[in-house]
Amino acid sequence: MAKGELPRIGIDGYNLALSRGTGVATYGRNLAAVVSGLGHPLDLLFGLNIPRKVRADLRETLFFGRLGDPAPQRLTWRRAVRRATVMPWAHDMIEVPIGGHVVAREVEDRLPSFDRLFNLSEVFDICARHFRRYGRFLTLRMPSPPAIMHWTYPLPIKLAGAKNIYTLHDLVPLRLPFASLEDKRYYDALVRACTREAAHIVTVSETSRNDIITLLGADPARVTNTGQSSAMPAARDPEGLPGRLERLFDLPYQRYLLFFGAIEPKKNVGRLIQAYLEADVDTPLVLVGPEAWQADQELRLLGTAHGISLPAVRRIRRIEYLPRAMLGDVVRGARAVLFPSLYEGFGLPVLETMSAGVPVLASRTGSLPEVVGDAGLLVDPYDVDALVAGIRAIDGDESLRARLIAAGPQQADRFSFERFRDGMNLVYQSVLAP
Repeated sequence: MAKGELPRIGIDGYNLALSRGTGVATYGRNLAAVVSGLGHPLDLLFGLNIPRKVRADLRETLFFGRLGDPAPQRLTWRRAVRRATVMPWAHDMIEVPIGGHVVAREVEDRLPSFDRLFNLSEVFDICARHFRRYGRFLTLRMPSPPAIMHWTYPLPIKLAGAKNIYTLHDLVPLRLPFASLEDKRYYDALVRACTREAAHIVTVSETSRNDIITLLGADPARVTNTGQSSAMPAARDPEGLPGRLERLFDLPYQRYLLFFGAIEPKKNVGRLIQAYLEADVDTPLVLVGPEAWQADQELRLLGTAHGISLPAVRRIRRIEYLPRAMLGDVVRGARAVLFPSLYEGFGLPVLETMSAGVPVLASRTGSLPEVVGDAGLLVDPYDVDALVAGIRAIDGDESLRARLIAAGPQQADRFSFERFRDGMNLVYQSVLAP
């Protein structure tokens, strides 16, 4: 390390590699911006399927090829054998030299600025199998390791020569076991091991921090809530927004209600659809997000009743996926965003909505009340009547809407990038302290 240079920090690419990024991918991009903004050199560690024995000058091409299409490769007999033989010793990361040969603009929004890039094929699958087999974390090695390796997700993995810290966003598989697919025994063992192995645990809300301390018995001094910041893309040509919504989606500006997120039990979309139909409002409802676990159950009311398509159902629109820039347009053009999730460790969609000056209806459960404050309409997500009343109010009560439109950006400012940066800086300084 050069004299006067700040210590190097590493971040994993576990979620950054997803072609349709999650909230954790957004967290990873924001965290990378924090590290770079603080002046620390940044290493990124990925697990894309790139052969180990390939020329160094070809790694860049193969890396960006897999980043653009990270779908699983065909399971050859060689890969099957490699999967079945997880060895207990340390694994070496392979550096991917970046020489600028690839025109990477198509994927640049998914890859933060960095100083060094490393990869090891399927390492995030390997570490899970290693943990199941041996009951301990997989050790990685790399030349001149960073002083801190920040894993943005609970992964049974550690980097030799670095202080390893882990972000636990929530404990939903333990708090709402019926609303997720995870192997609960494996997950419980994993997050408990993270709290034991970590130099520090980072989380994103006081709700999650309390869960980690209470459910896992973590030392409160070693668990820090840094919050997180909004990553809503900057508005593109605001005056042209109504026209874009009409031409691209046939949506009238500020004349539709919106939900965005995965269609799964935790997001409570089934009750949301029921409440919307019972509310009998004229404003259409748009559901944006991929169909995940048990999506068919959540969307069951969008089918037909006795073979007849209900007129109210025809007011509900489905859009499976939108790139971030288009999603930003659809959020900004909504009359209100409805997010009655059963439990969230943070609830990034409500923060993004408030930052855009759009009224939000959210749940009074989990972390959402501390994120929303008084700047949104909070309801009991299990109470369909409360959801019905909330939908009618946020659609038709103009005085309520005006208050929420004014209060939203002010509340969102409490979760600014600067506050997130300062909180992470304190964590890094404490971990690096002698």
